[in-house]
Amino acid sequence: MRLVLIALIVLPSLAALTVGALFLYGKHRFEAAGPHAEPRIVMLSPGMGVRAIATRLDEAGVISDRQIFLAGVRLSKADATLKAGEYEIPAYASMSAIVGILREGRSILHRITIPEGRTSEQAMLIVAADPILVGEVPRTPPEGALLPETYSFTRGATRAELVVLMQKAASDLMAELWAARAENLPFNTPEEAIILASIVEKETGVASERPRVAAVFVNRLRKPMRLQSDPTIIYGLVGGKGALGRPIRRSEIDRPTAYNTYQIDGLPPTPIANPGRASIEAVLNPPVTDEYYFVADGTGGHVFSRTLAEHQRRVLEWRRIEREKARGSVEKEAIR
Repeated sequence: MRLVLIALIVLPSLAALTVGALFLYGKHRFEAAGPHAEPRIVMLSPGMGVRAIATRLDEAGVISDRQIFLAGVRLSKADATLKAGEYEIPAYASMSAIVGILREGRSILHRITIPEGRTSEQAMLIVAADPILVGEVPRTPPEGALLPETYSFTRGATRAELVVLMQKAASDLMAELWAARAENLPFNTPEEAIILASIVEKETGVASERPRVAAVFVNRLRKPMRLQSDPTIIYGLVGGKGALGRPIRRSEIDRPTAYNTYQIDGLPPTPIANPGRASIEAVLNPPVTDEYYFVADGTGGHVFSRTLAEHQRRVLEWRRIEREKARGSVEKEAIR
């Protein structure tokens, strides 16, 4: 009886000590540094269960014991909260830290940039070429319907989803800016504002000039004067393809088309590109100026004029600069 009593007292104690020791050992392993000396990328597909996730992590060499990982997940009640995605597991990350990463869904973010002033057709080529996006390229949206911006997405995102995101960003931005527009603008709809903003976008690559260029066009529309914008002629010739690749011919300036703002009054029928936020803001809240003309200054920017006579003098100066550049190019080629 004495032995039985001793056993009844000692064995449960030993069992409790054993369980406690195992728990402490498992907790130590769960929280200890991982076996990998460099960051590693792990892809967890949607629908994977906890065991499949543990196997994938083990195969990637970022956990040291699948059973301890599974036990840690269950004890922390994280079974249903681990998210699919593409993850970068930091070097030596513990199993505990990895569970935290998967619970928070801190997937790797990939980025794609649509530069300002690209046509919708050009934007779709960028989307099509991205190696991370999946799925077919959707139909090209209308000109001006996309917001040029840098967009973040996770692996598995589709091209169609991204295009919808770009369209929504453009719509949301226009709603925000239209509500804060200046009074008495010479256009009546957000669609007309986007048309004018696209012309401003294509006229200058100098960010600081956009408000001033917008003011010139707003002044012309109020006069009214024709916009006489070269980029609109180019769009009428090549459409969404983008660049013409050569100077505009005199015959093309004289030829009436829907996009030739030397020949038509007011705005062309559609935008000629996708304008960025700065160009839209510029046409909706242009500065007050008395300038009606601008011409390139030879440095990448423009010089602005109030009168036609002043503008014509500056055009002659620009043509002189162009001739000198052309002469210099010929001389350099001759030296070669």
